[in-house]
Amino acid sequence: MNILITVLWLFELILLARVLMSWLPGLDRSHPIARFLIDVTEPILAPIRKALPDMGGFDFSPLIVFLIIQVLMQILV
Repeated sequence: MNILITVLWLFELILLARVLMSWLPGLDRSHPIARFLIDVTEPILAPIRKALPDMGGFDFSPLIVFLIIQVLMQILV
């Protein structure tokens, strides 16, 4: 159980790094760290992004994932 909570927590950190990265317009998306962040989070974000209605350019999929992870962590604790 602790391992799963740790994995969820690490994914939250990776997702947070990706969100912060998206706020930096001059950042090179082909940098290995940026590619890692995108490659790890996109399989989770893409289906949620497709399920959400168009929000006028705002991407709320990371927020939904953060909420899902928090609920899962509360259930596991």
